[in-house]
Amino acid sequence: MLEDSYRHKGLRRKLAQTLKKKGIRDERIIRAIEKVPRHYFFDQAFLEHAYQDKAFPIGQGQTISQPFTVAFQTQLLEIEEGDKVLEIGTGSGYQACILLELGAEVFTIEYIRSLFQTTKAFLPRMGYNPHFFHGDGTKGLPAFAPFDKIIVTAAAPEVPKPLQEQLKTGGILVIPVGDDSLQKMMRIIKLNETEFREEAHDFFSFVPLVGKFGWKK
Repeated sequence: MLEDSYRHKGLRRKLAQTLKKKGIRDERIIRAIEKVPRHYFFDQAFLEHAYQDKAFPIGQGQTISQPFTVAFQTQLLEIEEGDKVLEIGTGSGYQACILLELGAEVFTIEYIRSLFQTTKAFLPRMGYNPHFFHGDGTKGLPAFAPFDKIIVTAAAPEVPKPLQEQLKTGGILVIPVGDDSLQKMMRIIKLNETEFREEAHDFFSFVPLVGKFGWKK
């Protein structure tokens, strides 16, 4: 039974205020953080961790991202209502829920089959229905391209070329790029078919992006 009590809602408001203090300016993202019950993604024994601003293990060597990281990446994407968004690395599904709350149409792909199956079964129970895919996210989803925005939620050694190709002109790609311990958050804007503008933002630490154009398994 999924329960969302006054206490949970109060803890979410507190978390949202923490993110504002840390520099999240987009009020729509703050409202989305306040709305999505993050404790649903946690085992009952770890509920006290759900509304702390930190990452938490979800099995298979993966984590549910720190709320600040989710909000930071989302803010860089500049989501508009109706945007077609590709998410590389479904994980727990929390990031997808935030994007859906902002009115995006979300296509999300997960490399680890067991995680894909768990999240695909769970998110609709919460009322969230992105398009789920299992496979190598570094190749993108060419059959559904182009995308207005692309978000990568794992560390890439370099920017996968297929993702740049599947971005619309004027579209935004947000991706952590670096080694397997520390990455710089990159925002890449597609100016035309051959030109891109790159912006480097803060440093973060993500799990590795596995696939043909990521870290080899």
